[in-house]
Amino acid sequence: MSGAAIAADMPALVVSPDLVRGGAPARAARPPASPAPERVEPAASAADGGGAAAGAGANGRRAAAARAAEQAPQRQEPPPSAKPAPAAAVPAGAGTDAARAQPTEAVARGATAVTALRLRGTRTVELVAEGDAELQRDDVLLTADTVTYREVTDQAIADGNVKLRQGTSVVTGPHAELVVGDQVGTFDSPSYSMTRTRPPLEPGDPPREVSGSGQADVMSLEGENHYRLQNATWSTCQARDPDWYIKARDLELDYDREVGSARGASVVFMDTPIFWMPWAEFPLVGRRQSGFLPPTFGVSTKTGVDISAPYYWNIAPNYDATIAPRFMSKRGVQIAGEFRYMGDSYRGESRVEWLPEDKMLGKERALGSLQHQQWLTPTLYGALDLNAVSDDRYFEDLSSRVAMASRVNLLRQGQLVYTGGGWWTASALMQSYQTLSPDPEVRNGSPYRRLPQLMLNAFRPDLAGGLTFALDSEYVRFEGPQDYQPDGTRVMAYPQLSLPIRGAAYFLTPKIGIHYTSYDLQRPQEVPGERDSITRTLPIFSIDSGLIFERDANFFGTNFTQTLEPRLYYLNVPYRRQADIPLFDTSRYDFGFAQIFSENRYTGGDRIGDANDLTAAVTTRLIDPATGAERIRALVGQRYYFEDQRVTAGEEPRTSRRADILGGLSGRLTRNTSIESLLQYNPNDSQTERFNVALRYQPEFGKALNASYRYARNLRSTDGTVGLRDVDLSGQWPLWGNWYGVGRVTHSLKEDRVTEAVGGLEYDGGCWVFRAAMHRYALDSNESNKAFFVQLELNDLASIGSSPLNLIKRSVPGYGKINDPTADRVFGN
Repeated sequence: MSGAAIAADMPALVVSPDLVRGGAPARAARPPASPAPERVEPAASAADGGGAAAGAGANGRRAAAARAAEQAPQRQEPPPSAKPAPAAAVPAGAGTDAARAQPTEAVARGATAVTALRLRGTRTVELVAEGDAELQRDDVLLTADTVTYREVTDQAIADGNVKLRQGTSVVTGPHAELVVGDQVGTFDSPSYSMTRTRPPLEPGDPPREVSGSGQADVMSLEGENHYRLQNATWSTCQARDPDWYIKARDLELDYDREVGSARGASVVFMDTPIFWMPWAEFPLVGRRQSGFLPPTFGVSTKTGVDISAPYYWNIAPNYDATIAPRFMSKRGVQIAGEFRYMGDSYRGESRVEWLPEDKMLGKERALGSLQHQQWLTPTLYGALDLNAVSDDRYFEDLSSRVAMASRVNLLRQGQLVYTGGGWWTASALMQSYQTLSPDPEVRNGSPYRRLPQLMLNAFRPDLAGGLTFALDSEYVRFEGPQDYQPDGTRVMAYPQLSLPIRGAAYFLTPKIGIHYTSYDLQRPQEVPGERDSITRTLPIFSIDSGLIFERDANFFGTNFTQTLEPRLYYLNVPYRRQADIPLFDTSRYDFGFAQIFSENRYTGGDRIGDANDLTAAVTTRLIDPATGAERIRALVGQRYYFEDQRVTAGEEPRTSRRADILGGLSGRLTRNTSIESLLQYNPNDSQTERFNVALRYQPEFGKALNASYRYARNLRSTDGTVGLRDVDLSGQWPLWGNWYGVGRVTHSLKEDRVTEAVGGLEYDGGCWVFRAAMHRYALDSNESNKAFFVQLELNDLASIGSSPLNLIKRSVPGYGKINDPTADRVFGN
């Protein structure tokens, strides 16, 4: 039987030229070689004998042939040209010409294409596509067993294995009705997955794909990127049976605002509701969104049971606030608030905490903090940093973190910096401190106030003859926080000239400067022999020089480039009387490699140490010749004195001719093992003054073991004795399954006690992480604080509980967060 005879058994396929918009562009895109258009006739019955000719050209004939072949299985299989095949795309408005002339992907923008194994329909009324049916318009693709498209209303009705895909959003179900252009309609029993790209939350972070998925009884499509669901779930877990999800009576997903709204909702974890929400909004891609945060809770010896229920207010893209009521079973109810803001030229944050009555102390307690930075003009920068608490023991009593509990000086500072000079800058500073003394028997000394400090600094490396000019200068008014302390004004200017001479294997830098200082002092009482007006002028001369040698070397079967870098530094500073100058901002530098190559052994400007000494040091490095990476560095150095020390800042003057020997070793011993070590040896007393060594074994992410030993002969310990000997062990390691252990123990050998201990467990559930940690740290020789943290982190949604992450990161060098980063502020941020 011929193909025409088979097609005659089928009703005619009629396609209206106006079925899809954009017909003219589609027709214009037809290649010149297209066959002549076939006429589309009105619908005809099979009895008219013209059914095949009245169909949609070749497309209609193939669909009709497929239908006939299915209806007559007893007949001989038709030739290959008449075998069942999907009908070609039928682009709206282009008639059968465009359907024959171009494939689906060539359909004009805004046009609709329909493909299926069988197509039938009536002009301007409806088109029925059966068998692997597809309807596509731009990036909207609707597939099903059957798709009925009604041109007049632009409505598509899909039945059987329905899938709607738009960009990275996919919805599936048994039945759907959709107005294609407006993207409104309904889906029965849908399953859905929506994926969006989250921009970096912090500078330097990469963008990241965030997917949310779930199921519902009914989904209403309310326009592009807008979905409303009844009895629905939503989760960032991609498993068909997710470990956690939001379950809501009514769920709205707005991907324009990237916000989800849930009513009558609960957070379900491991099939157990753990958090109920009558109404809540949450970000769909990890952005900030107003709403209640999950409560945080913990336990510590200072506060007892500690529960907070914060509310986050996303005021604007560049303004937000957090209000956090906090209940402490031993202390009472505290209210905390934080406000953050950011503009094109400014940013800042402020924080307030208020405890109306501490139940243990019977008094009010509070904290206030403000940090603000701003470019007032393109060349003028200003900053404020203001901090205050109501009493000395505020952090020790109300904070569970050792970094906060150990705070002593709270900064109060305002600053202006002018940078428009090109080679010079100017600044102004007002600075004071609130000094805390948690132990009433030990009063901590408060730094002097600077009211004000004016500074002018300059640097010109391009003078004639290769000379470099530098200037440090200041005017500062010091005021003592106590009546018994002297006040004073200091004026300083330090111009310097140097001549850097450099080559491929050497450097030589002679330098000379004049350090001028003038003091005007107001002492609380006169002391015989002490001056109130002091002028000090010191010439300072130095020569810094070094050589660099290289050679090829092989150690343990590995090729390296080894360097040998000797360095000599000579310094000459004459003696000037300085004993009657108050120590406004001066203390002795910690002895180390940086200090033995510096001009002054003191910080600040109240002491300029006399010097006539030579520092000699040598460094050797092992460098990977393939990558240029430094594998190992070892160095040793010592300072030699030609005169006895005369200028002091309260310490005993040195009379020996040799300083302590410094040695250091750092780098990677193997691919997975690294070392950091420093030795300070006193050759005069034949004693080790200080020795630190730290080893780290880190074979891969999430695996790190650390061991360190610290010894210091003259460092004061927490019990008041002199000397320090600590052993510190820490690490992170997989235990079994997805469980990880983290911990740290610091044991004082001198005091024979544990001064700090951290122990915790982490579990990586794929799209969630559980953490629990215990922290114990010594406040003094007789008192310690304990805190317990429990956190459930639902990836890209929320962290429920009290996070130990900052504690673990500080305590365990090399720690790796076992899940992708999620923010720590809002429900879903």
